[in-house]
Amino acid sequence: MKAVGIILAGGHNNRMKQLSKKRAIPAMPVGGSFRCIDFTLSNMTNSHIQTVAVLTQYNARSLNEHLSSSKWWDFGRKQGGLFLFTPTVTADNSDWYRGTADAIFQNIDYLKKRHEPYVIIANGDCVYKMDYNDLLEYHIAKKADITVACMEMPPEVDVGRYGVVRMNEDSRIVYFEEKPLMATSNTISTGIYVIRRRQLIEILEKSAEEGRFDFVADVVIRYKNVRRIYGYKMNNYWRNIASVEDYFQTNMDFLNPEVREYFFRQEPKVYSKVDDLPPAKYNQGSEVSNSLVSSGCIINGRVEDSVLFKKVFVGNNCVIRNSVILNDVYIGDNTHVENCIVESRETLKANTYYCGEDGVMIVTGNK
Repeated sequence: MKAVGIILAGGHNNRMKQLSKKRAIPAMPVGGSFRCIDFTLSNMTNSHIQTVAVLTQYNARSLNEHLSSSKWWDFGRKQGGLFLFTPTVTADNSDWYRGTADAIFQNIDYLKKRHEPYVIIANGDCVYKMDYNDLLEYHIAKKADITVACMEMPPEVDVGRYGVVRMNEDSRIVYFEEKPLMATSNTISTGIYVIRRRQLIEILEKSAEEGRFDFVADVVIRYKNVRRIYGYKMNNYWRNIASVEDYFQTNMDFLNPEVREYFFRQEPKVYSKVDDLPPAKYNQGSEVSNSLVSSGCIINGRVEDSVLFKKVFVGNNCVIRNSVILNDVYIGDNTHVENCIVESRETLKANTYYCGEDGVMIVTGNK
C-alpha cells in the first residue's frame, strides 16, 4: 500500500479511573484474548501497510511488552516494520509529548525518511475493523487534503465527548467542534485520518513554530476552511474506549453472537500476541452460560453473561454474573461477583460479595 501508518497510543484518560493505573488505554484487554491496540494493528497489516509507528507515552510498560515482537501482526519484514517511539530527551528537546501533533512532530524524521506518498493516522484505543485502502481511494477520488473517517451515532448516544462534524452534500466537512457543550450533529470523528506525507510534514513544522500541539484543534479544525477536508462515513462496528462504562460495554458486546462472528470468524482476522496456555478447564459442578472464557481458566462455579480473560481461577460455589474478569485473577470459594470489572492479578478472598449496584464497580483485592 502507498501509505505509512501512525498509531497514537500515548494518551491518558481520568474517566478510566483505576483501570488506567496499571496500563495505557491501548493496552486494555478486550474480547477475552485481545488488547485494544490489536484491532488497529490488524487493520494496518490487513490493509497491507508495511511500515507502522506506534507513539506511546503514558504508563507504557505493559503496551511496550505487548509490542515487543512485531511477528504477531506480520510486521517482521526486511522492508518496513513496526516502530515503537516514546518521548526521548535530546540536545534540542526535553519535553514529553504535549499533544497528538507534537507527538508526531517529535518523530518527524520517521516521516521524512519514508517514501510512501500518504499517511494513515489512527488511535490505538478503538475497537473496529477497517480496510484503509477504501479510505485512501476515497481520499484520492475526492482530491482531499485531509480525509476524516466519521461515524453516525444513534440518537441516544451523548456525542459531547467526541469531535462532532457536519458535512455538505459533497461530504466536505463544513463544521468540526471538539467535545461541544451543545452538539448540532450526531456524526463524529473516529480519530482516523488520511493526509499526504509531505503536506503533513509541512503542517507539523508550521504548527511547532507557532506552539500548536494538538492534531484535531491545530490541524483539522484550524485548516477546515483553508484545506479540502472531507468526511468518510463508516457503517460497521466501532467503539472508542474512553471511560469505564465504554470499556465494560465493549466487552459485553462480545457476548452478542453477531459481534463475535464479525471479529472472530469473518475475514479479515484480528491478530494478537499468543500465549502458550492450555484450554479452559471446566470442573465438575461448574456451570457456564453466554460467556467468553479464555485459555488457561479453571472454572468450578457458575459464570453467567461474563467475559473471563486468561488464567482466571473461579472457586467452588462462586457466582460470576454480568462481569469482566481480567487476566490472572484468583476468585476464592463462595464468592459472588456481579456488575463488576475485576482488575488483573488480584485475589478475591473466599466468602466475599462484590456487586455494582449504581453502575459498574471496579474491584481490586482490597475493594
